[in-house]
Amino acid sequence: MTPTTWLDIQTILTLMLLAQIHENYAWVTLTTNDTYSLGALVLAHSLKRASTAYQLVVLVTPGVSECMRHRLKEVYDIIQEVNVMNSQDAANLALLARPELGVTFTKLHCWRLVQFEKCVFLDSDALVLKNCDELFEREELSAAPDVSWPDCFNSGVFVYRPSLETFDKLTKFAVEYGSFDGGDQGLLNQYFADWAYVDIHKHLPFVYNVTAYASYCYLPAFKHFKDKIKILHFAGKMKPWLMHYNAQNKTPSVPSQYTHAADLIQLWWNIFFDNVHQRLNRSMAGLAGALSQLRLGEQRTDEQEAYDLLMRRQAWEAGQMDYTGLDSFDNIWKKIQETLQSKPEDGIGTS
Repeated sequence: MTPTTWLDIQTILTLMLLAQIHENYAWVTLTTNDTYSLGALVLAHSLKRASTAYQLVVLVTPGVSECMRHRLKEVYDIIQEVNVMNSQDAANLALLARPELGVTFTKLHCWRLVQFEKCVFLDSDALVLKNCDELFEREELSAAPDVSWPDCFNSGVFVYRPSLETFDKLTKFAVEYGSFDGGDQGLLNQYFADWAYVDIHKHLPFVYNVTAYASYCYLPAFKHFKDKIKILHFAGKMKPWLMHYNAQNKTPSVPSQYTHAADLIQLWWNIFFDNVHQRLNRSMAGLAGALSQLRLGEQRTDEQEAYDLLMRRQAWEAGQMDYTGLDSFDNIWKKIQETLQSKPEDGIGTS
């Protein structure tokens, strides 16, 4: 056997091994409705933009429409329906004022993807900025510290090994002990309780799960390490798709709490319009249908006005008011005066 032939065999074996690894590893996310599917679509395109070598899997619940599922199938290698698992822990969820987090227990279904050897779970409100394939070198349960309590990990990004045994243990644990915050993060931190102190190799650097909402205590660090961020996580109520978007100047109205990440929020919207927007249609539920009506650079239409009204209402409900713009006191007072002047006189207040 000549050296050249031996090298060829080595190359073939290496390629076969790499192909097997690619088949055994996957990025996994979850979406429960058409609106959150917008995040899942942008997430998938951000992973492809970062040239990942591994497969993409999305778990969907019955709340995702057939039309949206077709869009998800265009970018995800596997789409798998799962049932909604609710923590039923109203008391603890009330402490967070986030009752919707109960359905995040549905995330536990990711352990049932036993066709894969190892996976990385990403919340659908994450944005991958750089290639992170090295995460698959980590072991279960690897995750980054949560910014609000660093001895807990944030469950928006974690490395794990699918296992029906682990899934069964997790669900039984949830029934017996519940979750200290009523959601998946509390449950997973209770189950993987030794994460904080046993193996430092399971502590992912914070750059793999940077919270977009920056508080005063680490805002300087966000600015200093910004170029090193690999995954940005829009944790909390305010998501990119809930921010008002001006179709004429092609920029989102970024709340003051997110101005430090304005360019990254703009990137989210750029990916959305480059890869997702043209594939949406008005039959989709929630904001997906509304966003399909946006027309970049065109004069505002009735659909645009309706969308703007919806987005402003969503922002108000999420506690995000544009105090210096449309929601300034002067504009609100002007609107009140116009409304009062437009009403017919009914004699109230007259002598």
